[in-house]
Amino acid sequence: MARVGVLLLNLGGPDRLEDVGQFLFNLFSDPEIIRLPFPWMQKPLAWFIATRRAKTSQENYKQIGGGSPLREITEQQAQALESKLREAGEDATVYVGMRYWHPFTEEAIAQIRRDRVENLVILPLYPQFSISTSGSSFRLLEQLWNANPELQDIDYTVIPSWYKDPGYLQAMADLIAQKLAEFPNPDRAHIFFSAHGVPLSYVTEGGDPYQQEIEDCTNRIMQTLNRPNEHTLAYQSRVGPVEWLKPYTEDALKELGEKGIEEIVVVPISFVSEHIETLQEIDIEYREIAEEAGIGNFRRVPALNTHPIFINSLKSLVVNALNTPSRTFSEVVRPKKEKMKMYPQERWEWGMTSAAEVWNGRLAMLGFIALILELVSGHGPLHFVGLL
Repeated sequence: MARVGVLLLNLGGPDRLEDVGQFLFNLFSDPEIIRLPFPWMQKPLAWFIATRRAKTSQENYKQIGGGSPLREITEQQAQALESKLREAGEDATVYVGMRYWHPFTEEAIAQIRRDRVENLVILPLYPQFSISTSGSSFRLLEQLWNANPELQDIDYTVIPSWYKDPGYLQAMADLIAQKLAEFPNPDRAHIFFSAHGVPLSYVTEGGDPYQQEIEDCTNRIMQTLNRPNEHTLAYQSRVGPVEWLKPYTEDALKELGEKGIEEIVVVPISFVSEHIETLQEIDIEYREIAEEAGIGNFRRVPALNTHPIFINSLKSLVVNALNTPSRTFSEVVRPKKEKMKMYPQERWEWGMTSAAEVWNGRLAMLGFIALILELVSGHGPLHFVGLL
């Protein structure tokens, strides 16, 4: 029988405070996270942002114990999934590949080669597809496959997104129901879905299905939950000067407070593991914003982690993938069977268009960064002509 492997993909996170700077550099070096008109600017800009943000990020990580728990939780998920697969008769080995920290995707692929895996299922731990998450990992894997002829012998299939899976929806509904039961009047608590945001241009210019999938996922969870509670969807974790998907979580919380909402249960809809965005951003920052807005009873649904129904859902996804035609890195299928390029390229447009607005913002950001670098270094064109 063919050797079967499963590759779980995730973001990764710094294990220790001293890892934070390098982790941020790895993150912002990815062109799917920050897109620049000049590729040669990517690493200098990544270094600049990482240097500026490292101290603040370290303080945030201190609040959750000094490092990210993402690696440990993902490895626990891998072990639980491997056990479930073997119970189902699939002698599969589950590997973990992180995009920006150890164990890196490259490390996982090297181990897969050493184990002589012949049939590989690639499963991102992102329920909804986005260019900046699953798409970035697929791009990297495609580069690895093209660069190494030995990988051509591996029969692989990709699972682009899986938020419609009944097991996943049931696991989410189960966790929400448990948290609602803690309220004096469970049916009155407002359910607040908070998803990681992406730049608006990814959706409007790049064709990213992320927003549509998040909205569809929210509706499906509410249908599975089958409760009368009102709900809201908002987006968190935005960075930079460009517009991201709205409403922003902090703004939506303030609006609920103004409407007199006093009890909410926050659902981290795009995360399946506890990490900095749940433990620090939601539990600390957004809790403070909510309380200041008058929302006195703020509770959060835990991430799925190794929830038994969730792990069983992942098992079903893998088994189904092993029995269906392979899907490659080069394209993903949108809900209406429309095809989109996985790594859409934005084009320059003159005039008052959305694309031009985004590009102008980026060029302005580059100019500002260049000015800061010149002020710090004391060298550059402005010094040369005597303006500084």
